[in-house]
Amino acid sequence: MLRVNTQLSIPEEEVQLSAMRAQGPGGQNINKVASAIHLRYDIPASSLPETVKRRLLALADRRVSKDGVLIIKAGRYRSQEKNRADALQRLLEFVRSATVSRKPRVATKPSRSARKKRLDSKTRRGRTKQLRSKIVE
Repeated sequence: MLRVNTQLSIPEEEVQLSAMRAQGPGGQNINKVASAIHLRYDIPASSLPETVKRRLLALADRRVSKDGVLIIKAGRYRSQEKNRADALQRLLEFVRSATVSRKPRVATKPSRSARKKRLDSKTRRGRTKQLRSKIVE
């Protein structure tokens, strides 16, 4: 079980991990060892609560395919174990981002005195600038 937070966890059976050859520098090792990890997580078929699924699918993230499958490619490290841990950590951070509910914004209006103060300061500033201009005769 992968712990997202105190109430939520992801069963490891829902996460598909496959090893593949990494890109980038690595010398001869890169041609021999499949150290990069390709993680696939099917969001609609997961055991997450519906609200979390909806939020995850609503995120404009290029890692989520049209079918709702999250694809994470981890090849930052040269060892497969570190890349696996990195991929799982990134999955948990992605799911955590959807569990936090945003506080709804309450529309507010400036008070009458605040509006008056703002307009007075604008008038004062305009008068000051006007006094700096050349005198036209």
